[in-house]
Amino acid sequence: MLAFAVAAVFLLLFGVGVLRDRRRFSNAVHLGLAVTFLGLGLLAGLDGAPPGVATTVMVLLLLVLGLGPVVLAGLLCANGVKMVRKEGRRPANLLSLLAGLLIFGLLALMATALVTRSKTLGIAAGTGVAVLAYVSFLFLCFIGYAYLYGRMGVRRDAAFVVVLGSGLVGGRRVPPLLASRLERGRRMYEILAARGGPAPLLITSGGRGPDEEVPESHAMADYLVERGFPADRIVREDRSRTTEENLLFSKELMEERSPGAGCVIVTNNFHAFRAALMARRAGVDGQVVGSPTAAYFWPSATMREFAAVFLHYRKVNLGICLILVLLGVAAALAG
Repeated sequence: MLAFAVAAVFLLLFGVGVLRDRRRFSNAVHLGLAVTFLGLGLLAGLDGAPPGVATTVMVLLLLVLGLGPVVLAGLLCANGVKMVRKEGRRPANLLSLLAGLLIFGLLALMATALVTRSKTLGIAAGTGVAVLAYVSFLFLCFIGYAYLYGRMGVRRDAAFVVVLGSGLVGGRRVPPLLASRLERGRRMYEILAARGGPAPLLITSGGRGPDEEVPESHAMADYLVERGFPADRIVREDRSRTTEENLLFSKELMEERSPGAGCVIVTNNFHAFRAALMARRAGVDGQVVGSPTAAYFWPSATMREFAAVFLHYRKVNLGICLILVLLGVAAALAG
């Protein structure tokens, strides 16, 4: 019963957090803790379940714990190889491959510790598992809440649609990733315009990079106009170089035209939740919606987004990881 009570408390905190501001990472953590304690409560209740049910659940759980890491590591490595082949060997494209190799390495360390019966290796493996478990818990919280956030309804009073830039191909062409954002932005514009009242303005946001012939916002606007979008409903924000600047400079344009008005921000689905966190910190009154992304691109991109959020709260997260490592060192010295 205690586990269910704790789960209820965290679920209440989650609900209050979402009502206050859905763009909080604490919402993700509260939801993850609620689900975790609910699961623990259900497992504890297996004592009173019929023998066949309890046995089946335990066998399935052991299979997941035993085979799950191996399958996950294999899938991550396969995705990493595909990312390198399709997107090149940039560090950001290696994340899923490195994550898979890290899991395989930790499994190998655990197996070596068992075979050699080395207490030192056992403590090292246990410490690695503890750190990985903490990071994995936060990652699951991140992707779980990001999924929910992406399915929350869009506000009715948005006066602007802001489409974030993502780089051009050949210095001036809109790539498929950015085209997906623009098509999603066009769709959001149509939805808002159909609700009655003045049609919103669409802000294309993106400055000129060092390898680009024109600002991203200009190429984005041209893409839309060439496909029939009304040119007089487009505002070009052409100074930004980062997502933070996208939001801050777009905010300035919105305040000039309609102070206090809300907006809908459009990016790719893997980037939506982190963009929402940044929008909240920048003081932008807007919900973020995501456009589709190629399936092979999603794992590495999501890991990159999570890593950025993890490091934003680095004092807490790295502090907890350091404590876990120090506990492992203390255990080794005590032995």
